[in-house]
Amino acid sequence: MTRDFLVELGTEELPPKSLTQLMTAFASGIERGLKNAELSHGEISAYASPRRLAVIVRNLDVRQRDTEIERLGPAVKFAFDTAGTPNKAATGFARSNGVTVAELRRVKSPKGEVLAFTHKKQGAATESLLPAIVEESLTGLPIPKRMRWGSRREEFIRPTHWLLMLFGNQTVDGKALGLKAGNHTRGHRFHCNRDLTVASANDYLQQLREPGFVIADFNERREIIRSQVTAEAENVNGTAVIDDALLDEVTALVEWPVALTGRFEKRFLQVPAEALISSMKSHQKYFHVVDESGALLPFFITVCNIESQQPAQVIHGNERVIRPRLADAAFFFDTDKKIGLEVRREKLKNIIFQQKLGSLYDKTERISKLSGAIATQIGSDVRWAERAATLSKSDLSTDMVLEFADMQGIAGYYYAENDGEPLDVAKAMYEQYQPKFAGDQLPDTATGTVLALADRLDTLVGIFGIGQPPSGSRDPFALRRASLGVLRLLIEKRLDLDLRQLLELSYSNYPENTLAERSAVVEQVLAYMLERLRARYEDTGINAEVFMSVAARKLSRPLDIDNRVHAVYAFSQLPEAQALAGANKRVANILAKHHDPIPTEVDPTLLREPAEEALFTAIVDAREAVGPLYLAALYTEGLTGLAGLRETLDNFFDQVMVMTDDLALRDNRLALLTQLRALFLQVADISQLAVTK
Repeated sequence: MTRDFLVELGTEELPPKSLTQLMTAFASGIERGLKNAELSHGEISAYASPRRLAVIVRNLDVRQRDTEIERLGPAVKFAFDTAGTPNKAATGFARSNGVTVAELRRVKSPKGEVLAFTHKKQGAATESLLPAIVEESLTGLPIPKRMRWGSRREEFIRPTHWLLMLFGNQTVDGKALGLKAGNHTRGHRFHCNRDLTVASANDYLQQLREPGFVIADFNERREIIRSQVTAEAENVNGTAVIDDALLDEVTALVEWPVALTGRFEKRFLQVPAEALISSMKSHQKYFHVVDESGALLPFFITVCNIESQQPAQVIHGNERVIRPRLADAAFFFDTDKKIGLEVRREKLKNIIFQQKLGSLYDKTERISKLSGAIATQIGSDVRWAERAATLSKSDLSTDMVLEFADMQGIAGYYYAENDGEPLDVAKAMYEQYQPKFAGDQLPDTATGTVLALADRLDTLVGIFGIGQPPSGSRDPFALRRASLGVLRLLIEKRLDLDLRQLLELSYSNYPENTLAERSAVVEQVLAYMLERLRARYEDTGINAEVFMSVAARKLSRPLDIDNRVHAVYAFSQLPEAQALAGANKRVANILAKHHDPIPTEVDPTLLREPAEEALFTAIVDAREAVGPLYLAALYTEGLTGLAGLRETLDNFFDQVMVMTDDLALRDNRLALLTQLRALFLQVADISQLAVTK
């Protein structure tokens, strides 16, 4: 027999950015509690609005299943005397189970025949278990900081007001967070500010909707908002730009969404669109509207939590609120333009980058030198690279960036353009921060790419150099993201640069005695970055041993490493890969055990067996075939060509004794294996690949 279970916790307005996480975690906690209680159930649905978290469990068992518990007692031979009379061991075991010796059973066990007793444990009623399951789930929610209110001892993310728990159509007798469970919820704070009695889980959503004016289903509310915002934008011949994060936040702010369109003066369109959008999104949670070309239109869409009888007044109020914010942005933009980025750079001397590493001004000096060196290596304009690096942080002293932090780089672009800087220099102002996150786009310009590399490398070397590498979850300078950014830039931009050399160049730009010993810092940063590269491949489904086979070569050119990794991965998918990897492992073990110097040249006159002659011929032919491929970095084609050695190599090991007593023959065969291994080692140490036995 089953019933549906409904639980709803009513609260003050919950943090909008945490609502979906709380909703999901609450349902997961309920599901985990039911599993631990061994209660079967059907579908579990989670619901949330600003003032409530709710879960519905369908077809939940009304009680736990009865279970049989078998207790094993003493061995039979020790429980009775020779006359078959039970002794203290038997009577004591029977008494502990509340039965007589006659009611005990005899069963076989690993220790021989023993006394046993089996009793049935009746399953508990589900209703008696639900309060504790709900309490445990609420206590386990991911809440970084809990609060108390009034004189209550309970703690939660926000003050709690009511608890609804229904099992079927019966109210569950219990408490959670100090609230006694009931059968009522509450409607919209303004449209239906009263208790609503809920008869069962089936009535919950509909009763909240009507008469409650609450759409409890988060996903449904989200799609209603998307539809309304899209329609509002179409009414002004535009397209709403609906950012998913903003949509989630707005959904978490309202229970009864009503989208309305407001407008602002066209004069504000002279301000960078990014600043206007930032103001509308960050401060007011508005959606902005663009035309067919993507240009910003003088409209915004707000989502209210009330169905007003005078929507024009609501729109007017929002327009009055946004106007001074946009006016501030316009004022900052006009004021900032009066002082060039070159002049503003002086202010960077008073802004500390890191106490031991100096000011932001010092950082721009270092990355200007490094940018020039990188630009030289890749053949881009050195003057532009150095100029962009010199001005790269100047916008951090502007009023625009101080007011809108997410405008850093973007503001620099507009101010550099206003100062008459070359277009590539201006673009590099915001491209220096790309990529900002996994999957973000890379810089379009060579100058922006150079600056993005130099900035990150300078930070990595500096922070590692003063002994503050990331540890655990602590990474205040975002060095993990910086490392991945450098690797993406070098690999995806096809820049065949030596990372170790770049780190050396970056180190040399720091004043003497600022950082720890050069080689130690460079090798530590390089190892850290290559470890990030290994993790990056694993995320794409490439096994760790594939990367480790390439890492064994101690390489430091990420683009070359990437080419090799993909070549080894392609090779590992071939039918011959397992056998050749095993053979290479065998060869490596043989050579490792031979401590005397091994000749590198094979003497053809010492080849005695047909199998070793065949292997020698195959190696010579393979070397001629793959040599040009390796020189052209066509590693995939090269390794694929070596796959044909499998049969010849198998025959060699089957028919030839390598470690023969004849020293001349032994050394010649070791030289043959050395040449074979060298063919593979030019790409990677494929003996590192996993071999299935």
